[in-house]
Amino acid sequence: MRSRRGRAAVATCAVVLALTSGCSFGPPGPDQAGTAPNLPGPSIAATASASPGGEQEVAVTVLAKGLDVPWGIAFLPDGSALVTERDTARILKVGPGSDADGLQVGEAARLAEVRASGDGGLLGIAVSPKYASDKTVFVYYSTATDNRVGKLVLGKPVQPIVTGIPRSVQQNGGALAFGPDGFLYAGTGDGTPAGAQAQDPKSLGGKILRMTTAGKPAPGNPVPTSLVWSSGHRNVQGLTWDKTKRMFATENTQPKFSELNVVQKGKNYGWPKADGAATGKKFVNPLMSWPTDQSSCGGVATLDTLVATACLLGKRIYMIDVTGNGTVLGKAQELLTDKYGRLRALVAAPDGSLWVSTSNQEDAGEPDPEDDRLIRLVFSDGGAGRS
Repeated sequence: MRSRRGRAAVATCAVVLALTSGCSFGPPGPDQAGTAPNLPGPSIAATASASPGGEQEVAVTVLAKGLDVPWGIAFLPDGSALVTERDTARILKVGPGSDADGLQVGEAARLAEVRASGDGGLLGIAVSPKYASDKTVFVYYSTATDNRVGKLVLGKPVQPIVTGIPRSVQQNGGALAFGPDGFLYAGTGDGTPAGAQAQDPKSLGGKILRMTTAGKPAPGNPVPTSLVWSSGHRNVQGLTWDKTKRMFATENTQPKFSELNVVQKGKNYGWPKADGAATGKKFVNPLMSWPTDQSSCGGVATLDTLVATACLLGKRIYMIDVTGNGTVLGKAQELLTDKYGRLRALVAAPDGSLWVSTSNQEDAGEPDPEDDRLIRLVFSDGGAGRS
């Protein structure tokens, strides 16, 4: 495994994004609480048209480079970010301090329990809502035999709280986030060619799980004795909520379509019988889907009425405008298409900006000397990341 030490660097470029509506971005979700790091101001900004009327500026800043397959991003109360590296099993601390080169990057932990191969390794990360008092971080990780959810205090051994999530070469899931209800959610992968586990209520594969911080089924789950919140998933790698507490999840590596789903309690999202939209009422259709070769999306974040998802094969961010009743306005807009290669993690930072990671150091990527990178997107209107 590669184990290069990431070093913060800053470079800013201009982009133009045509949006379907004005951008008035709300606060981040509860798992991303904290204050903004001491970031350098962008030196270049571009004018983007927003409809109806007005102009929107979007600045793109490279915050860190030389990382190794950064997978998950979560923020601490001091404004720093914790970033997992899938293959090295390191948790990096990015910021809040900075120097002439940008944000400072250091190793906060390295998990000896992780066995990385295929798309498994050290994956999602979530910070305890009570971090100020319990100093606890939650991670989703692969061992040689299974995938697990664990908790740790940085610098101490990880304590598994859920074991036995199916492990495979591909489709290991890995999404991890605290919901607005205070419970921990995990997105898992089916990991079988025929999709045998996604429809099996006894399997944790191909599911979204909802749990307490002790790894027990959360009160209100569809089956009180089960962790399963929803089923029929192939490979969930992104979870988020909007200001109405509506839950979104990405569906990654389906053969035909990559999906963005609105997740509801106890619902079935169709895999393997449905890839994209399905017929009949048994399965829930995706909110949006894109051909896999143009998408294969991972991270997802919400900013007021906008939902954004970062894509690996598509090498872009898709942004859609979703009304309060769940209607999509207009077409999905694109950002960073073919600018930085494969994009994976995507989160809303405490200041309302977006942070996105590249994933070019893995086997499917074509890295340049600066990869992998953390990138910050600042929208001028509505207070998102304004300095």
